[in-house]
Amino acid sequence: MTQQNSIVKRLRRGWTTGLDALRDCGTMKLATRVSELRRAGVAIADKWVEVGGKRVKAYRITKGC
Repeated sequence: MTQQNSIVKRLRRGWTTGLDALRDCGTMKLATRVSELRRAGVAIADKWVEVGGKRVKAYRITKGC
């Protein structure tokens, strides 16, 4: 499975932070992969979340994709 496929699968499960992507997909560049997926036409929502006192971006594939 490619890294991108692994990330898509993870994003379909729900909100995903960079730490989730590192643990589950082995990537340290979630924002870059999300940008690539968006350019390919995948609808991805994002929001700021607080994790351990830090604000980080979380992403998920929107319903219908």
